[in-house]
Parts: sequence; structure tokens; C-alpha cells
Amino acid sequence: MSQASRPLADRIRPESLDEFIGQEHLVGPGKPIYQVIKNNRVHSMILWGTPGVGKTTLARIIAHATGRPFYELSAVSAGKDDVRQIVERARRERSGGQRDLFSLNEPEQAKPSPILFLDEIHRFNKAQQDFLLPYIEDGTVILIGATTENPSFEVIPALLSRSQVFVLEPLSEANIDQILRRGMEKLGVTLSEDAIEYLINYAGGDARQSLNLLDATAQLYAPETDISLQRIKDTLQSKHLRYDKQAEEHFNTISAFIKSMRASNVDAALYYLARMVSGGEDPKFIARRMVIFASEDIGIANPTALVVANAVFHAVETVGYPEAQINLAHGTVYLAQCKKSRASCDSFFRALEEVERSGNLPIPLKLRNAPTRLMKDLGYGSGYEMYTEDDLLPEALHGKKFFPTS
Repeated sequence: MSQASRPLADRIRPESLDEFIGQEHLVGPGKPIYQVIKNNRVHSMILWGTPGVGKTTLARIIAHATGRPFYELSAVSAGKDDVRQIVERARRERSGGQRDLFSLNEPEQAKPSPILFLDEIHRFNKAQQDFLLPYIEDGTVILIGATTENPSFEVIPALLSRSQVFVLEPLSEANIDQILRRGMEKLGVTLSEDAIEYLINYAGGDARQSLNLLDATAQLYAPETDISLQRIKDTLQSKHLRYDKQAEEHFNTISAFIKSMRASNVDAALYYLARMVSGGEDPKFIARRMVIFASEDIGIANPTALVVANAVFHAVETVGYPEAQINLAHGTVYLAQCKKSRASCDSFFRALEEVERSGNLPIPLKLRNAPTRLMKDLGYGSGYEMYTEDDLLPEALHGKKFFPTS
């Protein structure tokens, strides 16, 4: 790929900590990643943060600064075979430092373990993550995983226990301003101050977002070099922007998906599902919303819906893309066609409102636990019947109805 055709964010990517912008809590003097590089003591780690905050750049800087081979994979498209090829290559390269039994020469110094950078590691299912463990254990590779999702939920405990988690924060407005000015210099353009302010707000902490829009504007209006706010806005309207999991389109699409299932409109639900799958949405995010929908909108009208939704989530977690899209479609059609009832959900929230209004009212004595003799003497559990038509609410709420009986 030619220099000009590469994305602007890649063309101005920092190659050292001195050039790196943001994440001072990690890369500033004396901070964890600064020390990792300074002491050349690289260990497996998980970089957790929103898109465009420097996860990939930081991994590359660590490898470059410590003189380690760097292998990069995306969990969206990679599998066990890709990891296996890197492991075999790493072993071959490191074996060059082993002593030849039939040689009188001293062995070369053992080569350092390479870094395997796995972007979107949360997209690897449990079996794929398990596959990494022995190679991390024996030092064949050092793993640096990047994720936008909470690693506590998305990374298996065995892998998490062998890695240090570093949290990357969204870039500040000052950080984005610095990065934009670096991009302007690279493109040879100038922006009005209101255009810069607009791009900073548009970024939402994601430098890549603003750089992509700046790059697209510069290309669209070349050879102009003075870019106004209106030029930026015109580009935003004319450019087909990608589906972004952190942007408004993400929330609009999942909302349309849920509302289509709620209306039992199978075709619309499948369409919005396809939009999310095509845009690379995390299948587990979609499946989680389906589990919620099964209880919130279908509920007691078809209790099996929750079983199906949970089965879809489990299948997605186990299988992953691309096959998981079939599981999602299966579940979507089923849930959309189910009869709907919000009775259990709405009733619960009515009860919750009552709790917030009236506080912790005394629980009737006959419903209380009586593990000791004193409690029994005080009447705890007295008069309790397993099957009764008595009002079991606190006395102040006798006669109160939360769930409709007809």
C-alpha cells in the first residue's frame, strides 16, 4: 500500500513514547508502561479502552522499543491456525539461539520472545483463548491483547490471571487537538478554529474518527489547503461513514432492532440485524439484548423465549463469527414471532417504585426466618402456612396489587 493511500491515522502513527499523545497515567515517567520499556521487562497484558485511544500504537511502540519481533492479528478474522503459524515461526526463529551439540562455537544469545498483538481479543471464544495459554506459559510468545469490552467478562480467567490489565482512557480535547494538528501538518492543510473545535467534539475521545474525517475532507476538496467548518460538514454529509460501535448509529440500530421485534415485524428485525452484523457489531452484544428482550417484552406470554435467547447467547459465545450470524437470525425470527407480554417486567417496576416510596416496611412475622429459639419465642415464623390465600405483603400495603390477575 502506497504512503498516500494509507489512512491518515496510520501515516502519523507515533513510533516512540516521546511522540505518543495521551495516556499519561501509563506512559509518563515512572508509570507502568514507561517502566516496562525502560527495564525491557515485557509481560503479557490486556489493553482495555474505547476505539482510537492508542491501543495498537502502544503495542507497536513496546515491541519496537524493546527490540522484539511483532506479530499482529485481529480476532475478528483470525483463528487457531493463524496463532499456530506464528507460534511455529517464533519457535524456529528462537531456536537459532540454541547451542549446536556438534559445534565448538559458543551459542548466540537467546532471542527475546516475540509479541503477539491480538486486536479485539474479546472476539476470540473460550476455546480459542484456551489455545493461547500454553504458548504464553512457556514464553513462546508474549501476548498483548486489545479490547473495547470489559475483560472481566470477555477474557477467560486463566488468561486474565496471566496478564496485567491496563485501562486506556478516552483522549482529552487537548490530546485530540494535538493529534489533529499533527494530521494537518502531514496533509499540508490548515483549518479554521471552529473547524478544529468541531472535529474535536466529533471525535468523542476517538482520534481516528476525527482524522478520518479530516483526511476525507482534504481529499474531497483538494487542492484547497484552507479547510472551513462548512467543508467538514459537507464531507460528513456526503461520505458514507462506517458503522461505529461507539457512535450514534450503534444505538439507533440496536433500538430499531428491538422495536422491530417488539412489533413482531420479522423482516425489519432481520434487516437491522443484518446492518449490525455487516458493520462488525459484537455478536454477544446483540445476543445479550435478545436475552433481555425475551424477559422484558415476551415474558410469561412464552416463557420458552428466555430459554431460546440464552441458547442463542451460548451458541454465539461458543461459535463466534461468521457462523454465529445464523444463530442470531434463528433467535431473531423466533423472538419476533412470539406473543408479547410486559406484565412481569412492568409489575416488577411497580413494586420497585413502591419500595422506593415506602422504604423497608416491617416484614410480617409469619414470613420471617426463625433460626434461633429466641426468634421463635418472638413469633418469627409463627402461623406460616405453605399454601395460603392470606395477604403476605407488609401490613401497610395490604390489598396492593402489582401484577394484573386478569
